[in-house]
Amino acid sequence: MKTKAYILIVLLAVSLPTKAQNPNDHAYNKLLQKHVNSFGEVNYQAIKTDPQVLQASLEGFTKTQPDKSWSQEERLVYWINAYNAFTIKLIIDHYPIKSIKDIKNPWDRKFIPIGKNLRSLNEIEHNILRNMKEPRIHFAIVCASKSCPKLWNKAYTASELDLQLTLATEAFLSDNTKNKLAANNIQISKIFKWFSEDFTTNGNLIDFLNLYAPIEISQKAKKSYMDYNWDLNE
Repeated sequence: MKTKAYILIVLLAVSLPTKAQNPNDHAYNKLLQKHVNSFGEVNYQAIKTDPQVLQASLEGFTKTQPDKSWSQEERLVYWINAYNAFTIKLIIDHYPIKSIKDIKNPWDRKFIPIGKNLRSLNEIEHNILRNMKEPRIHFAIVCASKSCPKLWNKAYTASELDLQLTLATEAFLSDNTKNKLAANNIQISKIFKWFSEDFTTNGNLIDFLNLYAPIEISQKAKKSYMDYNWDLNE
């Protein structure tokens, strides 16, 4: 009898989700896998006509929220995924549109029901994610535009976070529609201009780029910024 009880306890422990798994549950992965392709293009039209998966994903974030017991990786994953999921909701709420900029004050709108008060995308990015001192978040959060990093069709997870952020950063720097890199001349995304302080906490910008770029960039390389394409990432 004791053995059977022990086995039952073990089975229950294995089947129960950990505190930080809910935000990245099957619903959010299902949304990404069903409606985001390998290029990061989002099928907003399909989501608009069949919004149940999106709604289920959003409920995963609103029902389970980070607390002090969560690790930094778990909190990062939660807020990265939440930012991307609620950006999709923002677009769907106004679709069809050509650009997120067609929405009035898109990043300052308080429409995200996480916590006691409604939050905005800017609050998540600037007050939470950037304060966690992980510059690679800028290649994981996606503002629904062609010049943004691509939206991966798999949720970020705490156990794979470092690898996922590295891959996202490397992919962004290797995409010549967003960055054109040569040893002595770089044309880079305006993300590096807007958030320059985030990339220079452990050296200069070239030092950061050389950690993830496909080539070695000279410290004396000429630098310029590419135009940002705000067309919808669909």
